[in-house]
Amino acid sequence: MDPLDKVAPPVAEALVAAEDHRFYAHGGVDWLATLAALRNRLEGKPSRGASTLSMQVAGFLAPELARPGARGWLDKIRQIRAGLAIDGAWSKPQILEAYLNLAGYRGEAQGIGAAALGLFGKTPDALSRDDALLLIALLPDPQASPATVARRACAMARGANCATFESAAYSMLGPARSLQLDPGLAPHLAQRLLTKPGLRITTTLDIDIQRTAIAALKRQLEGLGGSRARDGAVVVLDNATGDVLAYVGGIGGNSTAPAVDGASAYRQAGSTLKPFLYAQAIEKGYLTAASILDDSPVQLDTASGLYVPQNYDKGFKGPVSVRSALAGSLNVPAVRTLLLVGVDAFRDRLFDTGYQGLVEDGDYYGYSLALGSAEVTLLEQADAYRSLANGGRWAPWRLTATDLRKEPKAITTPQAAWIVANMMADPNARAVTFGLDSSLRLPFWAAVKTGTSKAMRDNWCVGFSDRYTVAVWVGNVEGDAMRAVSGTSGAAPVWRDVMLALHADQPSRAPAMPAGIEERTIAYTGNIEQPRREYFLKGTGMALIASAPPESRRPRITNPVSGSVYAIDPDIPIDRQRLAVAVTGDAMTHRLLLDKQDLGDASTAPLILPGPGRHRLALLDLSGKVVDQVVFTMR
Repeated sequence: MDPLDKVAPPVAEALVAAEDHRFYAHGGVDWLATLAALRNRLEGKPSRGASTLSMQVAGFLAPELARPGARGWLDKIRQIRAGLAIDGAWSKPQILEAYLNLAGYRGEAQGIGAAALGLFGKTPDALSRDDALLLIALLPDPQASPATVARRACAMARGANCATFESAAYSMLGPARSLQLDPGLAPHLAQRLLTKPGLRITTTLDIDIQRTAIAALKRQLEGLGGSRARDGAVVVLDNATGDVLAYVGGIGGNSTAPAVDGASAYRQAGSTLKPFLYAQAIEKGYLTAASILDDSPVQLDTASGLYVPQNYDKGFKGPVSVRSALAGSLNVPAVRTLLLVGVDAFRDRLFDTGYQGLVEDGDYYGYSLALGSAEVTLLEQADAYRSLANGGRWAPWRLTATDLRKEPKAITTPQAAWIVANMMADPNARAVTFGLDSSLRLPFWAAVKTGTSKAMRDNWCVGFSDRYTVAVWVGNVEGDAMRAVSGTSGAAPVWRDVMLALHADQPSRAPAMPAGIEERTIAYTGNIEQPRREYFLKGTGMALIASAPPESRRPRITNPVSGSVYAIDPDIPIDRQRLAVAVTGDAMTHRLLLDKQDLGDASTAPLILPGPGRHRLALLDLSGKVVDQVVFTMR
């Protein structure tokens, strides 16, 4: 509430002049205006409203008095009685103060404090006369166009320069204005929680953390510029209690849809679901953090055709450990892991971890679920990652002081949660993909994962320290793709800034290793990866890890990659543009067939140059059975 003596006098003066010019002379009901309105109605003439400020305040406090369509005689009698009661119990300054603090001005801005800050970037006591006229001009229709607001303000100003009001109205209501819409700095959360006028709710927000999150997001979006990414959101949770300490649904700025709540909107998750997939595979004993996964082309038959996952950089790393695959956010190893876990089992695990938007069965999502094809909210992301910080125990977040604290449910085993957190906190494992000095590296312990959705529409960064979980989304709420924004240049800098501020006085410490984990020094044959200390579920530890030799693998075509499109370059000699066919595994007894042409022994790695069009390359065993095939196009 902003006291009347903290509001610039021109505001109250303009309000009385525009809405109730006999305010100080009547006792809650303007009988002259009421009789004039009655006479005009009987004569069939248009009538001006006779509702006084006292009656309108009564309507704010009792919404049923001012509901749409409440224009009958009984309704008017109730409004008159309420106006008389308000005026009899309150002083005129109190009525003005209540009106200014309860009225809605624009969008989510309710009250003079929110309107002054959101529309002018000022406190109520700093508003000028022109500001006051523009604010009061909004009251009849808070969503009016700038031209309409300027016309009303000019009429109230009586003879002032209307051009001044036109430019001021466009500046006040234009898309570039910053939407800091209320003194609590959480307009989107207010819109979510304040479902009726006059409602008072105590949230779990920490105002200092909220301001820190807003400042970090605003700084990053201003740096990116509206042409690269216009929107963002930040959520901060207390790991121990689940309290939402910061809830930033957006900051306006260059946004073309500033009222959309980015913290609660459903968007594709991208790679942020991978930690839960690997945790499930580890706890089931299918994989360890040291296990080798093959990052090479793979094609999977689905009901809608071949599914051919690719990595973010379109390249393949060959044999990699689970630790490197997760930290480097590799897609093909994740899909191979999903084949072990099962789509339905993984979907169920995600749902149990708070991703309540996953209401379809596993077949609906398919293998792309490993790469985050499902839609999630930022709040769900934060609370799911919080479960990993709490040893695999999940409980719902708390937004208000009245929300009950529910007993956590064990979803992921403490051992699997700890091992996955250890992998996400490993800067050396991330180095190949993100470098040694990316925004993800902090001067204290923190586990973090980035994600980018299909077509570069969403960029996520979610991670936790020993006390907090911070989740950040950057993108465009209208769904168009970002430009020149990567996994570490979009949301990650915001995550880093917030984490550094949260732990400015007390650095985060790594969680204690739970019982049931053993530590081993490991080495890889063929120097696939460097020797290191690794962690295993008790009884699964090993010292030497070897990748399966090529001859032990199922023969398959690795080049060309299915779905590829190749174009002939007219500036290069045609005999220099042949494609090399590559086959892995023991293919000594297999043959290659291009369309209907026999290419001979698969082990000879033939060079091919098919003509324009779509082609099918098949690998056949001795019996003539197709054991692998790829489809590609030449242009």
